[in-house]
Formats: sequence, structure tokens, C-alpha cells
Amino acid sequence: MAGLTRDTPIPTEITLHKASRVLELAFESGERFRLPAELLRVYSPSAEVRGHGPGQETLQVGKRNVEITGVEAVGHYAIRPTFSDGHDTGIFSWDLLYDMGRHEDDLWTTYLERLNAAGASRD
Repeated sequence: MAGLTRDTPIPTEITLHKASRVLELAFESGERFRLPAELLRVYSPSAEVRGHGPGQETLQVGKRNVEITGVEAVGHYAIRPTFSDGHDTGIFSWDLLYDMGRHEDDLWTTYLERLNAAGASRD
């Protein structure tokens, strides 16, 4: 996780849309991203999901209907969402959220391919 630098994109708005299970972020650049709770959950930067090094990632399955039940600020550089499945250890820095927004399609493709290869499901 990077710290704040002059190049770190800073959100100007963060809105949790509970009914649609989406976290909406607006950035200083004018870009807006609507990140589904499922995407945030399966790509959580926590050790539970990413492990402690390359190759230690744990594929998250059955997260299609996960919700974000709360969002806590972490200093001036990140948020920590709480998910309906009890997961609450991922700290999402501004640069991570921005990167996820910019690469959402690729992240979905990779996730769905990994599920398929494992014979697993989003449900």
C-alpha cells in the first residue's frame, strides 16, 4: 500500500449505495467509479485474501450477494469496509481504489477465469 504522494488520486466523494451493493467514488480528476461490493470483497487487500506473499492468495467463492455494511476512514489515506460476511480487515488505500476503478473489467475477467478454473462459483 502506497502512502500519500502528490500523485496519489484522492477521492472527493465516497458514497455507499446499500440497495445496489455499490461503493461509488469520485476523484479529483473528475473520474467516477462504481465498485460492486463483491469485487471489493474478492480483491480485499487483507492477508486473508492475498496471503503474505505471491502464490498465497485465497480464491474467494460464494460472494455474489455480499454487502458492505459500513465504511470506516483510516487516516487520510484509506477506508476499511465491513462486509456482510464479517470480513473487515482489508484497508483500501486511495491509490488501490483508483486502480480498481480503472481496471474493473480486467479484474472481473481474471476473477471469473480463476473461479472457472477452480470449478467454483460466485454463488
